[in-house]
Amino acid sequence: MTGQRKSEVSGVSGVRIPKRLYTIEEAAFYLGRTAWSVRELIWKGHLPSVKVGRRVHLDYNDLNQFVDRHKVLEPLL
Repeated sequence: MTGQRKSEVSGVSGVRIPKRLYTIEEAAFYLGRTAWSVRELIWKGHLPSVKVGRRVHLDYNDLNQFVDRHKVLEPLL
């Protein structure tokens, strides 16, 4: 996908629309974590997932909310 963000896909008319659901591997890349750590976050109930059959996806908005919930304002020592 040259010239196009990974989080966008081209629609029928060539219009770029944001991708809503990410695979575990894509979500791990987005969060800067491993796929196993993302699975653990799902299993522990820290990240909601979308399951259809055996496929597991994560909502882009939930990933951003996860990051926002875990921000800290403390100075690093």
